[in-house]
Amino acid sequence: MKTHETYIKRCIEIAKCGLGTTAPNPMVGSVIVLNNKIIGEGYTSAYGGHHAEVNAINSVKNKELLKDATLYVTLEPCSHFGKTPPCSDLITKYNIANVVIGCIDDNPEVAGKGIAKLKAAGCNVTVGVLEGECKEHHKRFFTFHNKKRPYIILKWAQTANGFIAPLEKDEKKPVWITNKYSRQLVHKWRAEEQAILVGTNTVIEDNPSLTVRDWTGIDPIRVIIDRQLKLSKDAAIFDYEEDTIILFEDDDTLEKPFKTETGWTVYPPNTKFGGGLYEAIDWTKETKIAQQIRTILYKHNINSIIIEGGTKTLQTFIDENLWDEARIFTGNTTFKYGIKAPEFYGKLISEEKIIDDTLHIYVNN
Repeated sequence: MKTHETYIKRCIEIAKCGLGTTAPNPMVGSVIVLNNKIIGEGYTSAYGGHHAEVNAINSVKNKELLKDATLYVTLEPCSHFGKTPPCSDLITKYNIANVVIGCIDDNPEVAGKGIAKLKAAGCNVTVGVLEGECKEHHKRFFTFHNKKRPYIILKWAQTANGFIAPLEKDEKKPVWITNKYSRQLVHKWRAEEQAILVGTNTVIEDNPSLTVRDWTGIDPIRVIIDRQLKLSKDAAIFDYEEDTIILFEDDDTLEKPFKTETGWTVYPPNTKFGGGLYEAIDWTKETKIAQQIRTILYKHNINSIIIEGGTKTLQTFIDENLWDEARIFTGNTTFKYGIKAPEFYGKLISEEKIIDDTLHIYVNN
């Protein structure tokens, strides 16, 4: 393998350490090489912390080595002030001779400006090494900036005969279709994405907490569809432990929350409704529900989300062709009667066994 590709692969590998903590920033990886030896490396810290290039540079004890070194990075170094100063400024401060970049940053605040700044300072810049792999790695970030929406992952479990849930059950809790290892994997996925969305019926029937209790990580922002504002404030989602966004219908027949200057609508905890941040959407026949949800999520800087709702919620996103991945578990369980799993078409990219479950992953083509 070519030298540049070897080190960009290492950048991608270490960048994944930031999955689930860097959003809405991209999870970037960077290594610094001198005489074909890695002398420093770093990945993006949790949101608000240092970027990958800064962590890589800081890991090099003898800064005199940097002027003769090559810095590799999955994404173009930033050129603007955000939570932290521009990475391109730090690179030029230490006169790093060569910079190899996987792909250009599509964020309008960067978009080539970081490369231009490096070249103006006399740095030798190479762009586009393993570009496809780097863009795939940064798919959440690019989807957010290019499509003005989060990267959307559909997830459900279905029985061997194609049902997502039984028609009736005795208790308000989930009826498990898959084994505990598949369920733990789902909690890992939750820790990797910024938000999770379910519909009203899922909350009523299963009373989920939508946390990562079977994994170590950050709980996702909870997004709940509650059109008629009928969910009980005793539901597990109203525990005040995590940010919760409730989507409801702006209907004059309903008692509505009050509005803040930022556009959020909020129920205070002392009302009959659960606490959370409320957003109104239009449910008339002419409107597209999933498209409106996408706009709200983008407004609140959410760059990835898992849709774990029931068939109706999942089908809404499928019918509006608003999804990127579908992760589908099939268990050995069967129901005599039940709610059918969603119908969709996608490109199968992987299939694996998890003990007695089968996991299929599709992408929207």
